[in-house]
Amino acid sequence: MKNLYKLTFLSSMLVLAYSCTDLEETLEDELTTEFSDDGVSVIEGATAGGIQPPGSLLGAYGGVRAGTAGHGSYYSVQTVSSDEMAIGQKGGDWFDGGIWLRMHRHTVGSANGPLNDTWNNAFNGIGQANTALAGSLSPNETAQARTIRAYQYFRLMDLFGRVKIVTSTDTGANSSVPQSERSEVFAFVESELLAALGIPAVTASMDLSGSDLGTASDPYIINQYAVLGILAKLYLNAEVYTGTPRYEEAEWAASYIIDNGPYQLCADGCSVPNLAKRPDVEEDPDNLEGYAAIFAPNNQFNPEMIWSIYYDAVSAGGMNFSQMNMHYSSQLTYSLDQQPWNGYQVLEEFYNSYDDDDLRKEANFLAGPQTDFSGNALLDFAADDDDLVVNYTPAINELEPNSERESGTRAKKFSFQLFGRQEMNNDYPIVRLGDVHLMRGEARARAAGDWSLSLDDVNAIRDRAGLEGLDSIDADTFFEERGKEMFQEGSRRTDRIRFGKWGESWWEKTNSDSFRTIFPIPQEQINASEGTLTQNPGY
Repeated sequence: MKNLYKLTFLSSMLVLAYSCTDLEETLEDELTTEFSDDGVSVIEGATAGGIQPPGSLLGAYGGVRAGTAGHGSYYSVQTVSSDEMAIGQKGGDWFDGGIWLRMHRHTVGSANGPLNDTWNNAFNGIGQANTALAGSLSPNETAQARTIRAYQYFRLMDLFGRVKIVTSTDTGANSSVPQSERSEVFAFVESELLAALGIPAVTASMDLSGSDLGTASDPYIINQYAVLGILAKLYLNAEVYTGTPRYEEAEWAASYIIDNGPYQLCADGCSVPNLAKRPDVEEDPDNLEGYAAIFAPNNQFNPEMIWSIYYDAVSAGGMNFSQMNMHYSSQLTYSLDQQPWNGYQVLEEFYNSYDDDDLRKEANFLAGPQTDFSGNALLDFAADDDDLVVNYTPAINELEPNSERESGTRAKKFSFQLFGRQEMNNDYPIVRLGDVHLMRGEARARAAGDWSLSLDDVNAIRDRAGLEGLDSIDADTFFEERGKEMFQEGSRRTDRIRFGKWGESWWEKTNSDSFRTIFPIPQEQINASEGTLTQNPGY
């Protein structure tokens, strides 16, 4: 680039607006850094605003941030073990002792490092919540902290089944806490979430007026709708966790959010400036609209977000999809300050499940020949396919040992920005309205044994994606529709298990045994437990 970037520190107001039908948000920022170049204006750093969590809960909220959108923990375990993505061994790169190959092939054992890191991150987050609860909190803050702790246990129950329920900061007492069965963890999570809502049960006519939680739509503060969203996830998977279906409660929880909440599907007219717009590349859009706007680096306060994790390149790191997904040379496309790692590759069959006119296909994937910052062909001088031009091909030649460097399209749902750092600014949804619609549709269908009852919700999502509505639907079609909408949001493993598809074969993964619907308890944790943790059956 011919021009030097001028570094300017701003302490003034930043106004960011979603041009949405009837909702406009005016945001106040914190100290940020702006890089400028001819035709480019890039905000680097936080674009936060609204009401942030109180200091007493920052640790608890931060605990959810750890591992949710970074490499090596919860996100990686949920994603690489599914048919969304794999991490191919690229010669000497990404073998890592075979941990990701075994994760994808469902041959993982109890010594797997990412499983241990996932366990530690969850219990560290639970510790943060317990510390907050041991302090002086308002009733509203207490309800938030109990929800965060319950959500961490929801993840642990989903992944490992049988864990210890630790509710105090007394490490001596905690060492003797017995290991709970999965159904007991389910009951604990449910009871904590119901307590946060101030109700004994989720019903079609529930009254939340006695809840200590509010209803304001700040996505960084847990409110009643966020708790109901987690309960909907819990009940939707109840048959897997306990053997007893709870679909009616899942539908009631989701319907309450849709009928009473202030949220909107981000569709036509809901847009943000495209922070990856290169000044000399006409094909780059000026704005990201609809589905693409939900996950953009300036997605703060998107009207679809119910509870989102606040990520910030400067002060709240942990999201590094740009590094995890892209080829080394793609650094020159976005002028990133760090070279990407060229790890995660989207599986061909999953990519091809999208129709070409599905707007989510363009939003979710980097595909085809790539260009640099000026729009010229992007080259890889160490190419292993006899073509120097970087070309993300849908096909992946093999998982190991020489998965071609450019093979596989790359995930860009959480899209990138020019001059981005290793850490990203995109907020990550825990509960969003699009997912709530799909949960309601599925719960209705399963409760009645009639998948046509899901059509209204499925077609609302398809309409936002620019697709015609379906006239009929069955379980397999619903599963495909859900997969296309929820790609890269950490739900694919859980969805495959609920639909009875976890043990099936795909690409280089063969059929797997039923005991692998939960992961092994990390051996490091068993060794440290002095006999109070035992291994899951089959491992």
